[in-house]
Amino acid sequence: QVQLVESGGGLVQAGGSLRLSCAASGSISSTNVMYWYRQAPGKQREFVAAITTGGGTNYADSVKGRFTISRDNRKYTVYLQMNSLKPEDTGVYSCNLAQSGRNYWGKGTLVTVSS
Repeated sequence: QVQLVESGGGLVQAGGSLRLSCAASGSISSTNVMYWYRQAPGKQREFVAAITTGGGTNYADSVKGRFTISRDNRKYTVYLQMNSLKPEDTGVYSCNLAQSGRNYWGKGTLVTVSS
């Protein structure tokens, strides 16, 4: 079993920055992919960014150039540095870990960007 706990959300003005963290614990494979997703009020959850164990990354077009995903494999933690935040970035940001054909989710952390 794997547990994921997100932190770092909050209220920020447009143009500001936040750094999210997601700490994983439990039976974690040496090879996995970690993701950040978000869900805005009244909308479906959407992909934000992904990072492999080896450091390969992928981003949604809407966040390219503003968000940076990184990970510390020793600490089993993934980060999302969010800069130049916009009101449309508001939502619950959830961490996902994919390994051995299974997906695990955290409960999420709320990010609110005011205009």
